[in-house]
Amino acid sequence: MAKTVVILGGSFAGLHVAHALLKKRDADLKVILVSKNSHFYWNIASVRAIVPGIYKDEEIFKPISEALSRYPETSYELVVGTAEAADFEAKTVSVTTASSSEPRSISYDQLLLATGSRTAVTGVPWKAAGSYEEAVALLHATAEKAEAASHIVVAGAGSTGVEVAGELGFAWGKTKEIVLLCAEDKLLGGDIVSSAAANELKKLNVRVEYGTRVEDTKPSESDPKKTDITVSSTEAKTITTDLYLPTFGLVPNSEFIDAKYLEDGARKGLVAVDEFLRVKDTTNVWSAGDLVSNPRAGFMITQKQAAAVAKNIELALAGKPPLAAKGMPVDILAISTGRSRGAGRMGSFRLPSFGVWLAKGRQLGLNMFPSYLDGSVA
Repeated sequence: MAKTVVILGGSFAGLHVAHALLKKRDADLKVILVSKNSHFYWNIASVRAIVPGIYKDEEIFKPISEALSRYPETSYELVVGTAEAADFEAKTVSVTTASSSEPRSISYDQLLLATGSRTAVTGVPWKAAGSYEEAVALLHATAEKAEAASHIVVAGAGSTGVEVAGELGFAWGKTKEIVLLCAEDKLLGGDIVSSAAANELKKLNVRVEYGTRVEDTKPSESDPKKTDITVSSTEAKTITTDLYLPTFGLVPNSEFIDAKYLEDGARKGLVAVDEFLRVKDTTNVWSAGDLVSNPRAGFMITQKQAAAVAKNIELALAGKPPLAAKGMPVDILAISTGRSRGAGRMGSFRLPSFGVWLAKGRQLGLNMFPSYLDGSVA
């Protein structure tokens, strides 16, 4: 009997699993991939793409249809739309599309939740926002503002914030004032590579203000094109800047999921899964990537989870029990600091700056992009 697997989310986890299932060439299986964006956005490179002239749009945005076109047309369907509701008991999801005024109900045998996350503050290009056209327009607008600015403030000193500050410092550290606001007394939440990252930013003329938390932002009274940032540190103060780039906070795209399947507390909004990456209290619903964020959101972590989920969906379709998902054998943190250096670790072993650049900073993973198009990632 024919089976249908619905995948919600067409990014790193979703496309990975779609390839893994479609490569089996099972005539009795249909994969329906639902993606808000018609294109796969290699957002890992967004931190560098805000510097004009580094990348062409087609280098970091690829049509999802291109990735799926290698499979028989009868084996898959790409739906460009947004999941609005999911009924795990009825085995249906409701999806809205630009081409129809009425939501479409899609039935499934197995469901993957891979809708990822979005930035807590809108107007920044670190995640795909809305449609392909909207994502490209936002990236272009940010790059134009960065080029025109004399003073730039990056808020949030996690991985994205440090990488953004590094790219800006590499491009303009000698001609613009680049400031990174860090709410704590160390970068990267105090990770063992925090001091190495701080040293790299110093070389790029990036000024880090520690213990400085953003409380409010508004258009400057002196010039509406500028931003007034109210911060709390040893004392409250206002920083006026040409360009404000917040990088803190991710919000799970899980509003369409019943709250009883979600976590609470510090992990509020994330999907609760078991050791098989199966959504708790379900038998045929799975999740991976930023929606799970365990142990954290991350590219390599998502790759491992996607491979595990793909295998477990295959097993479920065959009526076999799932296998426990295996995480990374060792925790790796790699931070690009500009186009020639980096900071990172493998477990507790600190990696040399050149090594981090070679592994990540040199191409920001774009060398792996083709594998998501041709299916060799799976």
